[in-house]
Amino acid sequence: MIFSCSGVSKSYGTDTILEKVSFNIDDKEKAAIVGVNGAGKTTLFKIISGEIPNDDGEIYLRKDSYLGYLKQNAQTEGTGTIYNEMLSVFRGLIKIEDDLREMEKAMAGLNGIRLDEHMKKYSDLQHKFESLDGYSYKSRIKGVLKGLGFNENDYERPISSLSGGQKTRVYLGSLLLSNPDLLLLDEPTNHLDIESITWLEEFLRSYPKAVIIISHDRYFLDKIVTKTIEIENGKSHVYEGNYSFYAKNKEINRQIEQSHYIQQQREIKRQEDVIAKLRSFNREKSIKRAESRQKMLDKMEVVQRPENLPEKMRLRLTPKITSGNDVLHAEGLSKSFPDKKLFSNVNIDIKRGDKTAIIGPNGTGKSTILKILLGKTNCDGGEIRLGTNVHIGYYDQEQHNFDESKTIFQEISDEYPNMTNGEIRSVLAAFVFEGDDVFKTISSLSGGEKGRLSLAKIMLSKANFLILDEPTNHLDINSKEILENAINSYDGTVLYVSHDRYFINKTATKVLELTPDGMNQYLGNYDYYIEKKTLAKREQELFGESSLPETNNIKQASQTKLNYQAQKEQQAKERKIKNAINKVEREIEETEKKIEDLNNKLSLPEIATDAQKAQEIYEEKTSAEEYLNSLYEKWEGLQE
Repeated sequence: MIFSCSGVSKSYGTDTILEKVSFNIDDKEKAAIVGVNGAGKTTLFKIISGEIPNDDGEIYLRKDSYLGYLKQNAQTEGTGTIYNEMLSVFRGLIKIEDDLREMEKAMAGLNGIRLDEHMKKYSDLQHKFESLDGYSYKSRIKGVLKGLGFNENDYERPISSLSGGQKTRVYLGSLLLSNPDLLLLDEPTNHLDIESITWLEEFLRSYPKAVIIISHDRYFLDKIVTKTIEIENGKSHVYEGNYSFYAKNKEINRQIEQSHYIQQQREIKRQEDVIAKLRSFNREKSIKRAESRQKMLDKMEVVQRPENLPEKMRLRLTPKITSGNDVLHAEGLSKSFPDKKLFSNVNIDIKRGDKTAIIGPNGTGKSTILKILLGKTNCDGGEIRLGTNVHIGYYDQEQHNFDESKTIFQEISDEYPNMTNGEIRSVLAAFVFEGDDVFKTISSLSGGEKGRLSLAKIMLSKANFLILDEPTNHLDINSKEILENAINSYDGTVLYVSHDRYFINKTATKVLELTPDGMNQYLGNYDYYIEKKTLAKREQELFGESSLPETNNIKQASQTKLNYQAQKEQQAKERKIKNAINKVEREIEETEKKIEDLNNKLSLPEIATDAQKAQEIYEEKTSAEEYLNSLYEKWEGLQE
């Protein structure tokens, strides 16, 4: 064990941030700290690093261990070039290398015993240099800089000329090269594109020492960590697995906790009724029995009501106006700036119902593509055609255009005065604004809450084609899941740019990879895209050539009229599809009824007290829900 946190607590006045937080980290272990925004994750990192004191508890770091800490959006304070900043990590190693060169020069003037003594010192120093991996430090610098998105032309750039995000990447690079025994990383994927995040995953997975990560990037956590520490209501809960393992088991535990709570509340109510009845008899014997029961009730260890998890979206959102099947066709788009070519020969074809992700390294022009499609930026060449009845809604996490003095309810009702109070509440509930939450002022909302409200407004508009630019930026995990459910339950068309691979995996039906020479299309989610890219790379290595993407430089297929026989065949096919749709709809109804029955079983007292039985029912319910999702996907495919 290299590190432990035992009973650590921290308060500010009456506000308790952390309460008896405890966990251990072993050598080489990779762990995640998760929790909603404001849960105290960064506060815990500051305590571990010694930046702020804890009120109670103990922090243990093995003697002579070096701790490295990447603060969220930390920036290098160096004044030289990028490469010199990396070299500064190896000052001690460079001093040894310089001493070796000086000793080599001095050898020519020595002989006899003095030469023997000199060679002994030289041999000892060379052995130390080798043990510190001195011959590879320059290649390690180049590997880290390349992995973080810098090329050799950037090495001599002054740090003063870099953007904030680039300075953060330089800081991260120098920290990784310093090789700490315990590495604390607070949102390390900020300012990284997908290629750099993938490189960082591989680096950390093979990192020979311990790492603790705070991140909202669930795909990143799944690839790296083997332990997940949740901070909720100030307390810690440890799960021995990655993020997906934690998410699944947390939900199971919450269901069991909820069942125990409901069962105990029923028993308390029953006992109170019995006590009240005994007192009403107003006889000495019955009053004594009532007092005895009351004492037993007072000694009962009360199960605290578990906080409700954010509800999954249940409302299916349908645009008021349905677009034609052809939503967007762009052909031959190109864009250059005086000092740089962004892209050329970009072709895009979007059909109604598509959920399409645009990916690519930073600087390739992904956001520029969206601005061109929106008419906010001119392109150098090419043409864009929108389909019939296409109405665009643009979603940018940074720009919401709200009246901060209004409540959530007022923001919707003023924008859509014809909606009833019930209709407004139904839509807001779909985005997890329920009860008195709808009367919160917009100025009091978090970034994630404002993002959800912005999306709700867009989906209530005439928009049937959503264009989203990095919609998950600055969202906590719960808000990301709500956004995923919103997109998956949306009957319109969605095109978005994102670096969030977990989000892409959950929502995309098509991935467009932007390159300087065009757009490559993959008909699946992010895992499917990676599978195809890996296969192509293997083919390249084995045969010197690789299979092309499924669609490269998309062109409109020519339309021909069907002859009479072809029309008859088409009609027969349509009848077959309609019958299949009816069958799937019946299966959906049956599966939904089964899920409802299983939910009712979970709340029964005899099930709530039997953890094994509760888990079996929960797993059966989860399996039914997965099958229901597959039925919905099948139904959507048949509809298309």
